[in-house]
This record gives sequence, C-alpha cells and structure tokens, in this order.
Amino acid sequence: MSQRKVLDSISQLERPRIVQLRPNLFACCFQLMKLLPARFMLDRAEDRGELGAGNLICETTSGTFGLALAKLGAIRGYRVKLISDPAVDPYLAARLKSLGADVEIVAKPAGAHGFQAARLNRLREVLDTNPGAYWPQQYDNPDNPLSYSLVAENLAELVGQVDCLVGSVGSGGSMSGTARFLRDVFPALHVSGVDTHGSVLFGQPDGPRTLRGLGNSIIPDNLDHSQFDDVHWVTAVEALTAMHKLHIQHGLFMGPTSGASILVADWMARTSPDKIVVAMLADEGHRYFQTAYNDTWLASLGGATEAQPTNPITISSPLEPSDRWSRYRWGRREKDHYQISEQRIAS
Repeated sequence: MSQRKVLDSISQLERPRIVQLRPNLFACCFQLMKLLPARFMLDRAEDRGELGAGNLICETTSGTFGLALAKLGAIRGYRVKLISDPAVDPYLAARLKSLGADVEIVAKPAGAHGFQAARLNRLREVLDTNPGAYWPQQYDNPDNPLSYSLVAENLAELVGQVDCLVGSVGSGGSMSGTARFLRDVFPALHVSGVDTHGSVLFGQPDGPRTLRGLGNSIIPDNLDHSQFDDVHWVTAVEALTAMHKLHIQHGLFMGPTSGASILVADWMARTSPDKIVVAMLADEGHRYFQTAYNDTWLASLGGATEAQPTNPITISSPLEPSDRWSRYRWGRREKDHYQISEQRIAS
C-alpha cells in the first residue's frame, strides 16, 4: 500500500465537524486545522518532485503547523526539523519530539523582527547545509489557502447559505482561502478577521502578544487583505472567557483562538439574526489543559475572566489605542491601507 493510501485511512482527522450552536450560528470545528494545509502542501510537493522518500522537511513554527508536519512526517517516513523559540508550549514541544521531530529552540531574538527573524535565519542555515530539504513556507506558499477549498465546499453543502464567515488570522491561509472559495458561491459573503493587539497584520505596530496562535510580527503573502470586511482585535482574557463559555454551554473543548473567533461570531449572530454566521474554530483544547484551562495559569494573566464585554467598540483607525475588544471596518482594502509597514522578511 502506498504512503498516500495509508494517509487516506486517517484523512478524516483534517475534516471539520459542523456544529449548530443557535439557529443562525454554526461552528466549523477542527481537531487540528493545520493538518489540512500541511497535507495538501506535502501532496503537491510530492507531485512536483520536490519531496521524496526520506527527505528532510524543515519549517519555522511555534504552533500547530509543526504538530501537523510532525504527524505527517511520522506517517510518511520523512525527517522533520522544526525551528521554534522560547514561546513554544513545552507540552507541545514534548509531543513533537515524541513523533520523531527534531525541535530546535533559538535562544535570542534578532533585531526589530524579534524571534521571527531569528528563527528564519536559523532555518536558512539548516537549509544551506541540507541540500534537497523541503521548506513548506506556510506563510507564503499558495498551496496553503488553496487547500481550504475543501472546507468551503463542506460549508456550502452542509450549512447551505453562508452570510458571514468569522475566524482568526495568523498565516492568512485559512480565512483568505475559505473566503475566496465561498465567495464564488455567495458573492455577498461578509468576512470578519480576528486578530489580537500587538499584531502587525492589519496595521497595528508590532508588540508583545499574550494571546498566541493568531496575529503575527510579519505580513505573510498568504494574507489577502482584500477578502476582509472588518477586523476585530481581541485580548487574551476576552478570548479565554469565550473559550470557557463555549465548553460549558455547548460542550466544545476548543483552544484560545477558537474562543476569540466564537466571541466575534456570537456577537454577529446576535446583532444580525437574519444572517447565517459560521465561526472557524482551529483546534481542540487538549494541549491547553495546563494553561488556558488551568485556573492558576489564568490568574497569572491578570483581569477577571467574568464580566467581559459582549460587544466590541468601533475604532476609526487600526492605530487608535485600545486595551479591549475593538472593531474596525476594513472594507476589503488592500494591505497598503493605512500604510501598513512591510514587515515581512524576504525569503
């Protein structure tokens, strides 16, 4: 049996469950969202002859894309080296290593672009000394957003009319890709991107981010700004409060970025009862059990996890200071709107 056939036996893991939370609100729940683009990228690389049996796959990641690559590498017999930084969750790092991945942590940031630049610099060193190694480049590889045609197809078939799509933005692949394909069917689709304060993706200055798994310090090629009607910036405490409510009220055990997405999607469903809203929920909560689901860890963030706002404030510019859930009407503008500084690192 071929490697591709073996993979088919577990490929259902990449398909989301569609759960109806209220008459006009649906959750598109992934066990591990990044498994879909990672599998698609490797398939395309194999088909193009860029990736062969036993080759080295090397990527910079501190999140679930690394977990997806580690799983696929173990199944298909590839060597996997992941370059990360001290922010990587230690339980995730241990899981990556248990799957056979070589995890290297860069110790120091590099200039204005911080650990993102340091990780990329180290990645290039590894690639230079390993001819034939494959770099998926999740931020810039067009196969990333292309893979989400499957998700758009599932939503159109299982939900029917989709009026509003809501989801967190990091690499840009999931939301840009799903929105692009859904608009072929539903041209009036409203798309809301969910970011966090300190992320440069939609015009804010680079800064520290407590909420991990979304946002970025660089602007990926895969982020298509023209797909987004509005942008929401959510704090860690607001996202985690919504995540816990999702678990308690609906039994969905999801991660922090899912909390950020459901916070915004629930508001849209409440304020637009005639619209069908879909929230993209990126991964389950198991790897956050010692952090986001731990009361001691939550207390260390500061701020109560109850009495959080149920509505955003609307701001007039991405540069307008705010320390709470904020919304800006982006209007499907290109990435140079408000003179977003080009902070991505040349690859």
